[in-house]
Amino acid sequence: MPKILRIINRFNIGGPTYNAAYLTKYLSNDFETLLVGGEKEETEDSSEYIIRNLGIEPVIIPEMHRSIDPRNDLLAYRKLKKIIETYKPDIVHTHASKAGTIGRIAALRSNVPIIIHTFHGHIFHSYFNSYKTKIFQNIEQGLAKKSSKIIAISDLQKKELSETYNITSANNIEVIPLGFDLDRFHQNNALKRKAFREKYNIDDDELAIGIVGRLVPIKNHNLFLESIKYIKKNTSKKIRAFIIGDGESRHNLEKKSKELNIDYVDGTKTNKKATLTYTSWIKDIDFAYAGLDIVTLTSLNEGTPVSLIEAQAANKPIVSTNVGGIENVVIPQTTALLSKNDDVNDFSHKLFSLIENDELRYSLSQKGWQHVHNKFHYSRLVSNTENLYYKLLCS
Repeated sequence: MPKILRIINRFNIGGPTYNAAYLTKYLSNDFETLLVGGEKEETEDSSEYIIRNLGIEPVIIPEMHRSIDPRNDLLAYRKLKKIIETYKPDIVHTHASKAGTIGRIAALRSNVPIIIHTFHGHIFHSYFNSYKTKIFQNIEQGLAKKSSKIIAISDLQKKELSETYNITSANNIEVIPLGFDLDRFHQNNALKRKAFREKYNIDDDELAIGIVGRLVPIKNHNLFLESIKYIKKNTSKKIRAFIIGDGESRHNLEKKSKELNIDYVDGTKTNKKATLTYTSWIKDIDFAYAGLDIVTLTSLNEGTPVSLIEAQAANKPIVSTNVGGIENVVIPQTTALLSKNDDVNDFSHKLFSLIENDELRYSLSQKGWQHVHNKFHYSRLVSNTENLYYKLLCS
């Protein structure tokens, strides 16, 4: 029975955790899998409940963090190498950048026969300055040469990795989109909507506009705030805005809200009405999608954004910046309106048109579930990954 050692950066809420969890849980009995991961950052919410609800007991390496720390990174490497030497995996499969670097080096030095890495996004623009970006690019190019296969989560990402950033040749890249259990976003939505809107005191005639994700610079929540300011000034509709998530940018976003004269409240402390509510993380996120009327995304860079997959599963209309793999996730003009990257006017006008036009909102909400429920279901993810494992094991 082939042994798979699956290594993920950290157990925070997001696509990589779900991806690693479903692959660990649902691979066929032909495989044995051990899941290893680092700890979440202090500003992130833990997703270990996702893992444990599936009956998985991961090995956690506290020293493996998202941020660079030479001392902790060395400790994490040594622990991973020891796990590899004890477990003796046939395949080491790493997920995301930190795990991909430390995990692949440990696997290479332990002579693991098959090494696979999944890019859940990439850090080659909008994260660091050009000098740092070039260093990370060189590291990834070197590791890709030693990897048995690189997995991209969209066709666009494959093109970026092979052509734009020259990480590796297209022949060395397999496209396997993410997969999720989406049924809960499509079930009992009337009851969930009522519960969410009662919790946050949202009236029937108020349109709830939300953005879901980590509060970090790459997610560009300032664009969301600027657009809410525009909407508040120009629409005749009653609107409520919700920032769902938390992270290092929270304080700066609250400061920005004040500068823009957007009244806001902390939704963890009060359900008082305000233009903007900071809810922090919501564990039962399917209730939030049910309660929202419009879902937005303002990122400067994205791989496969989970929030937009979940929003479509809940049949919610979307306004998003057109970056990264967004066009592989939504259907432009059919399930989502896409704006230019970091363009306040374009984003605001598209959001305004969706708020003002009831028929447009209804139209964009009709085909989301149909689009995502097969394309992004975890059974397809597992099947595609198993096929890749078999192919590499037999080659």
